[in-house]
Amino acid sequence: MRTAPGPSMAASIAVAPMALLLIGCAEHPRDGMLPVAATTGSGSVVDILVATTRRPAADPARLYSGERGTAIAFDRIQVSIPPDRDRKIGEIQWPSRVAPDPAREFAVLRTEKFRSEREMQQWLRQNRTPKRREIIFVHGFNTTYSEAVFRFAQIVHDGDVGAAPVLFTWPSRGDVFDYLYDKESANYSRHALEELILQSAASPDVEDVTIVAHSMGCWLTVEALRSVGMRKNGVPSKIRNVVLAAPDLDVDVFRRQWVEMGPKRPHFTIVASKNDKALGVSRLISGGIERVGGADLMPYRAMLSKLGISVVDASAVDVADPLGHTGFAESPEIVRALGRRISMGQTFTGDAVSTGEALEAVTVQPVAIAGSVVRAVVTPSQAIAEAAALGRRTGKRTGPLPAIVEGRIAY
Repeated sequence: MRTAPGPSMAASIAVAPMALLLIGCAEHPRDGMLPVAATTGSGSVVDILVATTRRPAADPARLYSGERGTAIAFDRIQVSIPPDRDRKIGEIQWPSRVAPDPAREFAVLRTEKFRSEREMQQWLRQNRTPKRREIIFVHGFNTTYSEAVFRFAQIVHDGDVGAAPVLFTWPSRGDVFDYLYDKESANYSRHALEELILQSAASPDVEDVTIVAHSMGCWLTVEALRSVGMRKNGVPSKIRNVVLAAPDLDVDVFRRQWVEMGPKRPHFTIVASKNDKALGVSRLISGGIERVGGADLMPYRAMLSKLGISVVDASAVDVADPLGHTGFAESPEIVRALGRRISMGQTFTGDAVSTGEALEAVTVQPVAIAGSVVRAVVTPSQAIAEAAALGRRTGKRTGPLPAIVEGRIAY
């Protein structure tokens, strides 16, 4: 008698298409954390505060593994980036050996382990900008420690981000076949990210926080904000902007998280693409439920003005990633626009982008996730009427809309 495949076999079968998509893509180095001396003519240096829930690695060239640590750890890492004349904006010049050449490759110049929260606060004081802005980056699935560090350094440098850079890196094994492990590791790290957000909001050296999350890290970020909101009756006002890049986030889950976050929320920007193949595979693995970053959001822009959510439609952006999943960091137009907004302390909205500043290959405009989120100011009758009208126009089923009824969520 034929038996149904077990969970591990089913997971392998489900992830197989993703592995096929990645065939031929070069694997990035898993080390590169050993400090090297800067060379004459080296480029810029990005000073990063790293918070991690990863387990320390025995190999100092890796610093941290993809396994789960027992507590959050803080490190300071200085990354050297080659001169702009020798590199293309949006690309990482990955180290080709354990001791990279800073003149040609990304390289670590210094690592320092922080033993106390006081040392972390001292770093914030030393690296605070005139406007006391901070950016927190949360990476996604299939990301090693070194990949997270170098990717964030690239974003900060290429975007010319005028904010203290803080990286939150959670235990991803950096293996395409470990999707389910990574997902549980993100779940494992919720409380640590929540505490980091609250520490930033409480610091006298921070006045304005933008959180940028990618892929699976978007679920982790929104979940941590939901927990913060439930504890504090809303998200602290210092957390002004949240950018979800290619969010691997179930639309139904996002709806629930958004409502439970409370009455005080930051402004959300979603960088989405209908051509994101990685999110297409994630949708397959997740039972066919649409991912926020892969949905066609444009038909719902009439509802967005009530939601405080903006979307950057990156479908037309040409990037090197064959999956179309990292355009937010690889596209010079997008990364510079995001960096400019963070540096200026401006909200990411379509209205805020002037005609002269519009991106050549990117459409920026307010949109809504129809049937996904409704702010309390929208009455149930308004929301249902708008969804029904949209369904009649498009012929599409909009799905259940949440309604706020005396503080409760009704479907």
